[in-house]
Amino acid sequence: MSLTIAHLGPAGTYSEQAASFYLHWLKTSQGVDSTLYAYPTIAKSLKAVTREKTEIAIVPVENSIEGSVSMTMDSLWQLDNLRIRQALILPINHVLISCANSLDEVKTVFSHPQALAQCQQWLAKFVPNANLIPSSSTTEALDKIPQISGTAAISSQRAAQLYNLPILASDINDYSENCTRFWVITQTNQLENSFAPTHTSLAFSTSANTPGALVKALEVFADLGINLSRIESRPTKRLLGEYLFFLDIEAPVNSPVMKSALAKLNSCTEILKIFGSYSVLRMKNE
Repeated sequence: MSLTIAHLGPAGTYSEQAASFYLHWLKTSQGVDSTLYAYPTIAKSLKAVTREKTEIAIVPVENSIEGSVSMTMDSLWQLDNLRIRQALILPINHVLISCANSLDEVKTVFSHPQALAQCQQWLAKFVPNANLIPSSSTTEALDKIPQISGTAAISSQRAAQLYNLPILASDINDYSENCTRFWVITQTNQLENSFAPTHTSLAFSTSANTPGALVKALEVFADLGINLSRIESRPTKRLLGEYLFFLDIEAPVNSPVMKSALAKLNSCTEILKIFGSYSVLRMKNE
């Protein structure tokens, strides 16, 4: 059996690193071979699954420093028939890649907005006058490094090795405990987990923007003693002040307590989408 996996590219991104880990896990735990395919955006990675160009997409959903990845959340709500099959947690260790001889020579720093934000204190201290330029991934701008004097990029040590570029500074995260959670997304249940699911993720909208509408939905879980590990609001994109609510729940969807919760939640929400029930795998940084 062979599976195809979409991820945010180009080569060397943390998404590719997570996908490579999952590829190895599939091979060793289930005897399944996989092939990786890079896409220019998170949304296109997910659309590859809905259009059956790939069977899996691995996308970042949350960083321990900068919080949720809005493109993942919005795309998952907008695209139908997608399910979370697994969660992966990857430690993130940023480096500054540049051909400059010293930090004083760095005039421009490129990277994904999340990476720039995760290193903002370090950047303000060591390259305070550099222009910070967002890019679609942590590796998109690496081709510019040898060509344009004074340029640098925040990326991974693995990316520096892949592109044969020098590392000017290491361990530039603002906080040492920096990790990103990824979701393994599929369109069907064709890929079974080796571990019993421990978490469920869902999102809902309320029927009216009235006092107590959100509280009523959340009380369902409180009354049943179900812990929520994350709750976040995102705009519905219909009207100013209208929101969707994304929840990560520490219970499998098929457990009796969750079945009871979902039955009650249906009565106090407008739209309810269950994204999947899954286990969590922790990865080691390469």
